[in-house]
Amino acid sequence: MSREIIAILRGIQPDEAVDILNALIDAGITKIEVPLNSPDPFDSIERMVQAAGARALVGAGTVLDVASVRRLASIGAQMVVSPDANPDVIAETKAQGMLSYPGVLTPTEAFSALRSGADGLKFFPAFKLGLDGFKALAAVLPKGTNTYAVGGVGPADFADWLGAGITGFGLGSNIYKPGYSAEKVGALAAEIVTSYDAATL
Repeated sequence: MSREIIAILRGIQPDEAVDILNALIDAGITKIEVPLNSPDPFDSIERMVQAAGARALVGAGTVLDVASVRRLASIGAQMVVSPDANPDVIAETKAQGMLSYPGVLTPTEAFSALRSGADGLKFFPAFKLGLDGFKALAAVLPKGTNTYAVGGVGPADFADWLGAGITGFGLGSNIYKPGYSAEKVGALAAEIVTSYDAATL
């Protein structure tokens, strides 16, 4: 099954990228994001794209400009995640054939992102929006909109957010911090998958 969990690997180094990629895939997480404020992020992403093949969806986070989108397309990235909803970044992402997940927090941002062609909305920081805020916002979104909670939401919150209608989650420090071994990441990922599967039954 393809779980709606995006692993956010902020701070990952290129020489550990493939081992951590494989640990995540083995645990059952197949959507992987390397934020562009990590060391040599394009190198890490390119290595992961080549190693993953069809086993995972690999892309970048903290994508703030069109030039970065074009560079990501050139190395085979499949997904662009941003903390904001820049219409130019969204449009270029779609023009390059990649999935677009811009960050939003308000109805204005959410609808602007969808009009620009976003594939899904990253609600960030989700803990500030809260369940009540998300429910109110989700009520006016087009039916079938893909929504992701990112920031301050962890495995203990999965059931409540899924119950409120969220599509999935982006997890950073719950799953990876600089210095974590591939084995540790794999163990954390396995626990997260167990929680997610229990919440989606």
